[in-house]
Amino acid sequence: MKVELSAITKRFGPVTANEDVSLRIRPGQVLGLLGENGAGKSTLMNVLCGLHAPDAGEILIDGRPVRFRGPGDAIAAGIGMVHQHFMLVPVFTVAENVVLGVEPVGRLDRLDLPRARAEVRRIGQEYGLAVDPDARIETLPVGIQQRVEIIKVLFRSAQVLILDEPTAVLTPQEVEEFFRIVRSLRDAGKALVFITHKLHEIRAIADHIAVLRRGRIVGEADPGDADPATLAEMMVGRPVRFEVDKAPARPAAPILEVEGLRVLREGGAQALQGIDLTLRSGEILGIAGVQGNGQSALVEALTGLAPVAAGSVRFDGQDITHASVRARHRMGIAHIPEDRQKSGMIAKFTVAENMVLDSYYGAEYGRGPAIRWPDVERAAARMALDFDVRTPSVHQPAGHLSGGNQQKLVVARELSRDTRLVIAAQPTRGLDVGSIEYIHKRLVAARDEGDGVLIVSSELDEILGLSDRVLVMFQGRIVAAFDAGDGPIDRNAVGLAMAGAGIGDAA
Repeated sequence: MKVELSAITKRFGPVTANEDVSLRIRPGQVLGLLGENGAGKSTLMNVLCGLHAPDAGEILIDGRPVRFRGPGDAIAAGIGMVHQHFMLVPVFTVAENVVLGVEPVGRLDRLDLPRARAEVRRIGQEYGLAVDPDARIETLPVGIQQRVEIIKVLFRSAQVLILDEPTAVLTPQEVEEFFRIVRSLRDAGKALVFITHKLHEIRAIADHIAVLRRGRIVGEADPGDADPATLAEMMVGRPVRFEVDKAPARPAAPILEVEGLRVLREGGAQALQGIDLTLRSGEILGIAGVQGNGQSALVEALTGLAPVAAGSVRFDGQDITHASVRARHRMGIAHIPEDRQKSGMIAKFTVAENMVLDSYYGAEYGRGPAIRWPDVERAAARMALDFDVRTPSVHQPAGHLSGGNQQKLVVARELSRDTRLVIAAQPTRGLDVGSIEYIHKRLVAARDEGDGVLIVSSELDEILGLSDRVLVMFQGRIVAAFDAGDGPIDRNAVGLAMAGAGIGDAA
């Protein structure tokens, strides 16, 4: 099935999200749709899958114009989309989620669950998407939940699969497995659109690349011929530096001291097993490790979100082991959480409200119980401009922003105030190369202004590029330490420590 988008234009009030966009999507091919945050990638694909009606242009399937009145029409035509934020019911099983809305029925119009389970198994075997049909979604890791989303689309006989930022929440190991699945779907004759801003991934998986900038197609390329620098410049309209530009650190006195830190999971198991670390003012300390080895528990304990079972946390010489989140915030501790939607913002609140979510009660914005909204709106507009948060208005609900712009909103709020310590978990998750470059500059600037900066990231290149020192976590412990002041950090040695092999005593 051949699909063509012809001169598609989509507007939301005064904002033009897509303008005169034309694309061809062919069976047996992965089309990489590359663009920076807010470029209009997801909007364009939402038009194709029937969520939005175009204001101009048309969609053609096998040369014939079609008009979708909603997602159901697109699904019936063979077009399915796996959204960046999964649309699964956590308490339902895999099989129940897959058939939701198109339930197979048996005698007396009762749900035929055995048939649903059988279909899940058949699709899994055919495309290498093995998953237990009876497993509850809430018990599954993110990578397996993504398989369920793909099975949902295939169950509805989709011939065109749109994958919106599909690797945004996957570990490097899960990305490799996901690429294997994408290739198997392509080899089976499916047409795939792979939406991303990650240059190395699109060059590894796409058969053809189209670049979208400010709602328009600005170029197309063959992955084998296009180098990262050229693609990055096409994306953002200017040359981009991939290396982190920073002078040697000038660390001063300790700002954060952690001794014997233990944190328990639900059920009593230890998430952290006696963590010791010191972070000095004027340095960036990177925490490396495969996701799930206690990094999240460490960040939550340091920011007051998780109770400490044993040990101590000292900030600037003061014991804050059991201090509240607000108390830590007032001391000058900034927190960029790893899950922006769960912990970093409130989707239904406006951009302006989210920009002051942790400081609305201060004298800057309020007097007594009253908030001075004009002051809030001016501050929010300034922060949005400084951090390139692309929104038509600060009155726009934050949930309407692209994922990357939501992340920039959180970073803007945390780094725009007077801080002493920055704790950043996955600070560039979901960001394009231009935004990553900018956030890295801001983190280095915070270090150079005397802040202590602690970075937790699943991107090893980010850890090695930013950090002055690196600690590796494995199974709730710090198992290795590396200092960039001793020379370039050995990537292979860090990788071995992350896997739990060749570990020694941490310094």
